[in-house]
Amino acid sequence: MHPYPGLECLERLVGHWKVRGPEIDGEISYEWMDGGYFLIQRFNLIHNGRNIKGIEIIGFTKDFFAESPSEYLKSRIYDNHGSTFDYTYEVDENSLTIWGGEIGSPAYYKGIWSKDGNTNSGRWVYPGGGYESTMIRTNSQGGTT
Repeated sequence: MHPYPGLECLERLVGHWKVRGPEIDGEISYEWMDGGYFLIQRFNLIHNGRNIKGIEIIGFTKDFFAESPSEYLKSRIYDNHGSTFDYTYEVDENSLTIWGGEIGSPAYYKGIWSKDGNTNSGRWVYPGGGYESTMIRTNSQGGTT
């Protein structure tokens, strides 16, 4: 049971994954932060020959004095090059969409889940470019804390 309705869709990300594509290679993992409010992604990727390591915190935002959390799943990435990126997640049984910033952004990832949920294949799209990317589950951690 998750503390907020809507977090359960992130459960399918929990575990360790290989990331492969013509311009990307590496490993990522997802695990729940204590309390179950946030999913933590850790990544170690080579993108166009550049090593990118970092963390991403995914969940609903809740501002000071707010009575309820945000409508959409939000995230922020911090990497070893000093970058911070904000995203909005949409996850369901068929697809994973990660919007750069807000929903409707020209920068996004759209991937389709395999029937067993152990592969997600799609494409990052952004103005002036994009690339194919496939996530393949290597093992599952499962559950919440």
